[in-house]
Amino acid sequence: MSVITFSVFTKPWKTPLAELGQYVRDLGFDAIELPVRPGYQVTPENVARDLPRAVATLASCGVSIAGVAGPMDEATIAACAEAEVPIIRVCLDIPRDRDYLSHEAAIRREFDRLEPLLTQAGVAIGVQNHSGRYVANAMGLRHLLEPYDPRQFCAVLDLAHCALNGEIPELALDIAWPHLRMVNLKNAYWRRANDFSAEVAQYERRWTSGRQGLCSWPVVVAELRRRDYQGVVCLTAEYSDQTAVDRLIAEDIAFAKALFVG
Repeated sequence: MSVITFSVFTKPWKTPLAELGQYVRDLGFDAIELPVRPGYQVTPENVARDLPRAVATLASCGVSIAGVAGPMDEATIAACAEAEVPIIRVCLDIPRDRDYLSHEAAIRREFDRLEPLLTQAGVAIGVQNHSGRYVANAMGLRHLLEPYDPRQFCAVLDLAHCALNGEIPELALDIAWPHLRMVNLKNAYWRRANDFSAEVAQYERRWTSGRQGLCSWPVVVAELRRRDYQGVVCLTAEYSDQTAVDRLIAEDIAFAKALFVG
């Protein structure tokens, strides 16, 4: 079996880190992706002080930080270097007043500015695809990241967002593979958002369990195993039914592990 680190994005939980670490360890996770955002255990203004503390607290529970979801700025890069956190995950939106390629060029200019800092720090920016007005699919990730070394700018491929865009998992993985360092697993489907009598249909995303959405986890895992993927698989704990998060994440980590054992 490939060497997989199972991580969970801890956005649903704002509990103290010692309690959180024990909780996710009991679920069967090896690591977390920690939000560095206002209102969470580590905030952007306190990242230099609190991120190393978070790493130490979680390590006492047998849990590492596989990455953070936070700003790609100098303070966060330096804090990640100090705490030995390897990846800062970002989703990159396309503003409504910009066309795609001109904004991609602007993103690359920012990447060029950050590249020496990342190289010195040993930290990577992990760009995640996100359906909607974002860098949205595997080819978008590849086109953006192709000039860069994945040690500084890598792909975080979210297969649920791929599925919402109609991408075939095997092809999405093949396209993103040269820069791939993290795989996100969650699931979703499109649901009619207005009445069937409406003149024009509207649809919304609904986030569901790993077994029930458009993204076939068995197909994804079979392709990862075929390629001998060795890295982080992050379950993002995103569910439209907020009352069922704890039950569904427990079911999903058990399902994911069973697929990798195969």
